[in-house]
Amino acid sequence: MTKRTPEQIAGRREEIVNACEKLYQTMSFKDITIREIGNEVPFSRPTIYNYFETKEEIFLALFAREYDRWNEDLSAILEGHDALSPEELARAVAGSLAKREQLLKLLSMNNYDMEANSRQEMLTAFKSSYGEALRLIRALLSKFRPEMNGEDVERFVYLFFPFMFGIYPYAAVTEKQRAAMAEAGVDFTYQTVYDLTYNCLIRLFGNSEKGDTGK
Repeated sequence: MTKRTPEQIAGRREEIVNACEKLYQTMSFKDITIREIGNEVPFSRPTIYNYFETKEEIFLALFAREYDRWNEDLSAILEGHDALSPEELARAVAGSLAKREQLLKLLSMNNYDMEANSRQEMLTAFKSSYGEALRLIRALLSKFRPEMNGEDVERFVYLFFPFMFGIYPYAAVTEKQRAAMAEAGVDFTYQTVYDLTYNCLIRLFGNSEKGDTGK
């Protein structure tokens, strides 16, 4: 194989991840294969194995990219304000997650499989992106909620991040699921990613406000 520059390698990896992302819009994780991904890229399917050993590694790279994009938004909140009230901070973080539906989908659906079937170096790269999200949330709390001590911050982190795993199934409800709910007589209030996140954050901040009308 012709030796490629780091930029060319990164470009090829990006093409593969983009192809995976495109398929994930309409197909389930279990139905997407290396063959399917190979049909979406402008080079041979065996070439994919020069960059990723399994489809889970491709998904893990997509997952890391989603965290990186969220991290950019969190950094913008951190650096773009001198002060934020609890409600303003909740709105900002909720708005950032509302743009990252794919991140939430990956969190709720396929996290274990991706991590279990990826090489250590791939998993380490992903954990770096995840770790940056943890760091940024802690930094936001330190800057905008200075009354929270270290124990408060850690309690917040280990309540909010597990909460994120459950957002997508509640916000992305299919028509089939809606019909089943109606037939079963289940009283269910449909909410958006923004609504769920904002209300969770307000309660974690210890604010008694019922909801947000400032979207």
